[in-house]
Amino acid sequence: MSDKPSKLKIADREFTSRLLVGTGKFSSNEAMRDALVASGTEIVTVALRRADLSGKHDPFANILDFIDPKKFLLLPNTSGARDADDAVRIARLAASAGLPTWVKLEIHPDPHYLLPDPVETLAAAEILVKEGFTVLPYINADPVLAKRLQDVGTATVMPLGSPIGSNRGIETRKQIEIIIEQATVPVVVDAGLGAPSQAVEAMEMGADAVLVNTAIAIASDPNRMARAFKLAVEAGREAREIGLAEKRWSASATSPVSEFFSGASGL
Repeated sequence: MSDKPSKLKIADREFTSRLLVGTGKFSSNEAMRDALVASGTEIVTVALRRADLSGKHDPFANILDFIDPKKFLLLPNTSGARDADDAVRIARLAASAGLPTWVKLEIHPDPHYLLPDPVETLAAAEILVKEGFTVLPYINADPVLAKRLQDVGTATVMPLGSPIGSNRGIETRKQIEIIIEQATVPVVVDAGLGAPSQAVEAMEMGADAVLVNTAIAIASDPNRMARAFKLAVEAGREAREIGLAEKRWSASATSPVSEFFSGASGL
C-alpha cells in the first residue's frame, strides 16, 4: 500500500489536492489570492459575471488578474444562469475569451435558496459535452440525475451537502452515499460545508473531493481556515483509503487483561 494518498483524476488530468476553492465573498482580491495559495488547491472556480473577459483589465472586475493560471486550473462557473441557454452562452463566452474549456455548470433560477435546476442542468450538460467542454455539474443530491449526467459524459457530479453558503454541512448524506456507490466519475461534495470537520466527513464517506468557498472567505483569518480545510481533506482521504475501524455495539478493551493479572487472582 502506498504511503501517500492517491491523486484525484478528472477527465484527463490528475491533481494532488482534493480541495476545490471558490472565489466569492472575500474581502479583497488580495485576500482571495493568499487564501488560494494557503489552501493548496489546484482548481479554482470563478463566476464569470464577476470577471472581465475583454482583456482591458477592468479594475472593478479584475479577479482573473489575481489567479495565476500556472498554479491553478481556472474553472469558469456559470453561476447566475437561469436556464440551459444562459449556461451554454456563458460557457461559450468563456471559451472564446481564452479560458479553459472546463466549466462548472451551475443553474439556479431561484435567488432565495439557490437550488440547482435538474432539468435545465441536464439539458445544458448534453449540449456542452457534445461541444467538447469538460463539464462539472452542480446538482441536488439526486442519484438518478447523477447517473443521467454521467451517462451523457460529464467529468464529475457535484451534489450539494446543503444550500450554497448555508454552512450547515452534509444534510444529504444518505443520497450522497448512493451517488458515490453508483458513481463512474469523481463525486465532489459542493456547497454547504462550513467547517473542516464536515470536509473530513465527506472524504471519509468516499467523496473524491470537496468544494469550499464561504467558510474560507468569511473567516476572520481566511488563510488559516484555508489551511484547516486543506489538512481536513487530506486527513479524511487518508482515513478513507486506510479503512475506518468497524463500529461495534459493545465495548472492546484497548488493553486486554494479560495472563499475569488473570493469574494473580489465584495467589
